[in-house]
Amino acid sequence: MKKRLMLLVLSAAAMSTPFFVNRSTVAEDAPRRIEVTASKFTFAPSEITLKKDQPVVLVLKSTDVPHGLKFSELNLNVKIDKDGTAELKFTPEKTGDFVGHCSVFCGSGHGGMMLTLHVVD
Repeated sequence: MKKRLMLLVLSAAAMSTPFFVNRSTVAEDAPRRIEVTASKFTFAPSEITLKKDQPVVLVLKSTDVPHGLKFSELNLNVKIDKDGTAELKFTPEKTGDFVGHCSVFCGSGHGGMMLTLHVVD
């Protein structure tokens, strides 16, 4: 009887192990989500630190007029509709500081609307 109980417990443990391992692996692979608000004439936050080779999704929200966000060095560009939301999915492949600019003219302060990404090892 003890032998059967032990086999049952070991079988149950062996069968449930892949379930828990797969769930934690999926959680580790999930991209980091960061919310960024665009409004005349600022991005909030205006600086974000990311890790090289770690997937990220910038969830961009406009509170007023259409905006855009373009990082020329990273070949990234997204447009955000008035009062809308857009997602920018990417994985930083190099370290450094990268400055993104609003890519949709939004008024007199448009030229100063920037978001800096600090990518570290």
